Amino acid sequence: MAAKPKNKPTGQDTVQQTRLWLMYPPKLIKKPLIWELGHKFKIVTNIRQCSVSDEIGIVCLELDGKRQEVKAAIKWLTKSGVSVEPVEISAIAG
Repeated sequence: MAAKPKNKPTGQDTVQQTRLWLMYPPKLIKKPLIWELGHKFKIVTNIRQCSVSDEIGIVCLELDGKRQEVKAAIKWLTKSGVSVEPVEISAIAG
């Protein structure tokens, strides 16, 4: 009996690392969105940089996980009212 070939990962199964800028409006600053993100989706979160005041929260967040999970997490953040933009890698290298 021949061994079955291993399934190659599809684009959605590929593990990726994504860095994002999150901008929180005042009404969301006290909500633990990053904690919720790590519990709702199979991703690892890493805060790379942040600045929070009473008026705005700005967070550089790194997400590691399968492409499908990362995309779903970004969609959830956007629906929650957070502005999400990709990071230019050279902006926070190191």
